[in-house]
Amino acid sequence: MDPAGEVVALTSELIALDTTNGADTAAPGRERLAAEYVAAKLAEVGYQPTYVESGAPGKGNVVVRIEGADPGRGALLVHGHLDVVPADPAEWSVHPFSGEVRDGFVWGRGAVDMKGMVAMALATARRFRSEGFVPPRDLIFAFVADEEAGGFAGARWLVDNRPDLFEGATEAIGEVGGFSVTLADDVRAYLVETAEKGVMWLRLKATGTAGHGSMVNGDNAIATLAAAVARLQAHRFPVVLTAPVRDFLAGVAEITGVPFDPDDPEAAVARLGHLSRMIGATLRDTANVTMFEAGYKANVVPSVARATVDGRMLPGREAAFEAELARVLGPGVELEWDTLPPVATPFDGALVDAMTAAIAAEDPGAAVLPYMLSGATDAKSFARLGIRHFGFAPLRLPPDLDYTALFHGVDERVPVDALTFGVRVLDRLLRTA
Repeated sequence: MDPAGEVVALTSELIALDTTNGADTAAPGRERLAAEYVAAKLAEVGYQPTYVESGAPGKGNVVVRIEGADPGRGALLVHGHLDVVPADPAEWSVHPFSGEVRDGFVWGRGAVDMKGMVAMALATARRFRSEGFVPPRDLIFAFVADEEAGGFAGARWLVDNRPDLFEGATEAIGEVGGFSVTLADDVRAYLVETAEKGVMWLRLKATGTAGHGSMVNGDNAIATLAAAVARLQAHRFPVVLTAPVRDFLAGVAEITGVPFDPDDPEAAVARLGHLSRMIGATLRDTANVTMFEAGYKANVVPSVARATVDGRMLPGREAAFEAELARVLGPGVELEWDTLPPVATPFDGALVDAMTAAIAAEDPGAAVLPYMLSGATDAKSFARLGIRHFGFAPLRLPPDLDYTALFHGVDERVPVDALTFGVRVLDRLLRTA
């Protein structure tokens, strides 16, 4: 069984399963569609996967363990999420749940986030079973629900309620890392995520005096909250150069020959092209207003206005971020929030060496650099078990592809060649790590 030969079909078939995780968290989940598909593909080659739901209907999770040659070594967890964010077919060149293979790409919602990596892991696990391969240490493959909503019915629930499934795991690899960026003269660097910002989802509320829209009203809840979120949107948090960002920018400078000034990291980030959006967001905390809700009739001033803010903070900045938010928003605004903490690990050790070697075998001369992710992954949940995490879903990408724009974007797609490259790298890694 050749994983490179089936990874494209697996990716396409997974995309065709609409596992949208929308704003209505009370609605039944759709991940069961993909979870049952994955479980069937694993059972087909002889595995006995564990299927489990959190109690939230349809939020299916699948976990399978391959026993390794050395039970004394810590297990390696390979995880991927099955849910995707919504997509409006009217905005796309192809139907977002078609899984169409066209022009050298697999198209559809989840192609990069993250059914392509799920397909790579599934294809590799199937090959190992068909060959009777025994890895150096236990491998745990987890295909989980609900990541796009914080993992509360997926990875987080599994960590809290089924930690036995991850017994002995010491390290993990997951999404948003291992992809290439072309820096100079066809020199590629593969970015391995070693850190990610924390998340603070804020619910803001302002109250005022209700009344007729035709009368003077100096206590308007909408005006109070709108002014507060406008201040927040205009605010710029201070630049903080963390170790993984410093190491990444220094690595880029070494490859390109353009000096990096640690006192002016924004100048270095500005030279990164489309990658600057993501790397730039790891120089400072961010807070973006994502929803605003108020009013019910044109001639009525409502007594309550609400807004939602997506806040992201750097490691070590949790308390400072909270205090700065309160100061900028000012009086008259009530705050409630859910928080997922930042995570970080050093860029060293045998697993890092194995990732580097696997990349080098498939792309000689390429560099491997650490970086910080501006978003969040299920690493936050698995870190609660003391598992050291790296983002490593390897893809060799065309130099002109704006990869970071594809996450949650229109016309999300992944190159066929990148998938076949990635599954070869993953296969090499898991045979040696």
